[in-house]
Amino acid sequence: IYFYNIATNQWFLPAVRGDIPPGCAAHGFVCDGTRILVFGGMVEYGRYSNDLYELQASRWLWKKVKPQAPPIGLPPCPRLGHSFSLYGNKCYLFGGLANESEDSNNNIPRYLNDFYELELQHGSGVVGWSIPMTKGILPSPRESHTAIVYCRKDVGNPKMYVFGGMCGCRLNDLWELDIVETMTWSRAETKGTVPLPRSLHTANVIGNKMYVFGGWVPQTVEDEISTPDGEWKCTSSFSYLNLDTMEWIALISDCQEDKKNLLPGPRAGHCAVVVGTRLYIWSGRDGYRKAWNNQVCCKDLWYLDTEKPPAPSQVQLIKATTNSFQVKWDDVPTVEGYLLQLNADSPVPIVTSGIPVTIVPETALPSSQGIKLDLHSQTNHVVPNNLEAEENITEPENMVTKEATKKNYLDSREVKESNAPSLLPGCTVVFITVHIYKLGRKVAGPQTSANVAELHDLDIRTVNPDASVSSIVSCSQTMVTQQAVKTESSSTNGAVVKDETSLTTVSSKSEVAETTFIMSSTKVSAPQTNNSTVHLSKTTSPNQMATVKRDRQWYDVGIFKSNSALVNQYYLLLEEKASISNKMENADVLDYSLLKKQDLFPGTVYRFRVAAVNGCGAGPFSKVSEFKTCIPGFPGAPSTVRITKSVDCIHLSWEPPVSPSGNILEYSAYLAIRTTQLHENPNQLVFMKIYCGLKTSCMVTAAQLSNAHVDYTSRPAIVFRISAKNERGYGPATQVRWLQGKNVRMPLQ
Repeated sequence: IYFYNIATNQWFLPAVRGDIPPGCAAHGFVCDGTRILVFGGMVEYGRYSNDLYELQASRWLWKKVKPQAPPIGLPPCPRLGHSFSLYGNKCYLFGGLANESEDSNNNIPRYLNDFYELELQHGSGVVGWSIPMTKGILPSPRESHTAIVYCRKDVGNPKMYVFGGMCGCRLNDLWELDIVETMTWSRAETKGTVPLPRSLHTANVIGNKMYVFGGWVPQTVEDEISTPDGEWKCTSSFSYLNLDTMEWIALISDCQEDKKNLLPGPRAGHCAVVVGTRLYIWSGRDGYRKAWNNQVCCKDLWYLDTEKPPAPSQVQLIKATTNSFQVKWDDVPTVEGYLLQLNADSPVPIVTSGIPVTIVPETALPSSQGIKLDLHSQTNHVVPNNLEAEENITEPENMVTKEATKKNYLDSREVKESNAPSLLPGCTVVFITVHIYKLGRKVAGPQTSANVAELHDLDIRTVNPDASVSSIVSCSQTMVTQQAVKTESSSTNGAVVKDETSLTTVSSKSEVAETTFIMSSTKVSAPQTNNSTVHLSKTTSPNQMATVKRDRQWYDVGIFKSNSALVNQYYLLLEEKASISNKMENADVLDYSLLKKQDLFPGTVYRFRVAAVNGCGAGPFSKVSEFKTCIPGFPGAPSTVRITKSVDCIHLSWEPPVSPSGNILEYSAYLAIRTTQLHENPNQLVFMKIYCGLKTSCMVTAAQLSNAHVDYTSRPAIVFRISAKNERGYGPATQVRWLQGKNVRMPLQ
């Protein structure tokens, strides 16, 4: 059994142990959390199986499980080509092909349309088979069909949908079964163009759509479909069924030409897997005749982004200094990068210039040519030479968007806001409007380094599998003021808090843009910049700065491949571009290489938001987080916070910060507590001092913890802050969120 890591783009073959099943084909396969269930299949020609195996992927342990027989009737007979669908704690088995002969060399096929339920135990093991009493007209016997389960939001009954298959000839009928209440079979009435009859295709649900790809279909000659005993071929046609409106929509037709090999080729017997809103398609075989010697096995991996990604979590502060922030946000699965933007309260300088600016317009979506996979964007995006990114986890190397890695910053405390002007940059998103990607063998890909000056385009069709790189993010440095502060993650080498730190932000206003999604178009090409040069007239001297009217203008920090960034600069907008960008977000995309950069200022408040980017474009922005750079001379924030539990208390420990002005005089630790004020303003935490002294550790008693506030802004957590004091006063605080269980009562439980 092989596994593919979507984060590192690597295949690997784990060393499994236990009751390893024999090799088989056309089996049933479902994934339930970290376990995999495999039922039936062809062990060798004419010999089929009805064994059930479970793989615990967290331990790579196989186990042959023996479900109880149904109370009435026999358990499923050996078979291949059946469907095996998971919903809740049950698997649903339908149909397949059995061998009537006891001699495996004398194959007498028998098509099946029996229906079984398999009840699962939580985590591991199964209970047993049952044969539900169904009503209505049964679907005809078949094998190599597909079955999915979908539950509409407005109607709570989940239904199983069976499509296509083989029963002497290929089928394209659609059947539905209410698997909870009525257990009634009925033939579904649909609108639109029904896909050709097919078998060995795949069907997957994303949102309210069932995507059907590939399979064996009848050979067509001048729009005439061949007779049941005529010629058949593999197809690359691609359609979806809207399961709410029951309308078929064709995305790639069977006769569509693909001379540049930008789409997955014709295939049958492949596999397709959904991760988030992305559909992965792997392998299969291709053939235009029934003869085996004309069939070719595919070894390619493709994926399709079906909609824009969701908004990431709020930006969290890991560390702040006088002129930088180190920030992070929660990972969004299956994205190619993140667009990070900032703005500030103080006036924003606008650069005027006469240089030409290359603008990349959003790509139009023409119709009727299939989904074009032109992954070679012609724009090179340049990032500052001194920008860096600290990666906590390895990101896939198949990023179309460029990685603009930057510097981070700290928050400051106990000081009045500086009047220093904050100069802000500007630019908008780089959309890569590409829908399907081909993942291939390892090729040299872009590497992140501290001195990367130019980010080159990567042909996503050949993705670099790269080994994971993990690095540690130390605790977040936040300012200790009575305002909501920022946090960081506290994971230190090996040990530490199984607690994770995340940020409490000052602002919780939603800055989310609307998601426009779904690949309803049939052709998408990547942005081109050849004919998009606009010359901006010079209206003032190059050194002159104009103040932009306070209109919450956002400026690009850059596009990052990982979910962390070191921010010490941002891009300044040209004056003419600023007026365009004020009118509409994401209006035009500037080439970063043509923009000037501005450093962050000490003692200045900056707001941050982030959006995830995939092949369909940039999704909505996160809620806004607000941080302040430090004032020179104050001590830094304590780092590497560890939390250890004992029977009746917990212990906090930390590493001392740098102190520019003399020795550390004392440390203070605070605990967020329950109060009626939190009901009025949930974002304004109230803290109680639980420690003050010179030691870099303290104990928190059960009595103190019993009064703790549990913060539910992301995952349930108890919030601590730790700050250091020198002769100038207290510096920024490190805020740590000690993660709790979902149903929290006593923190020590």
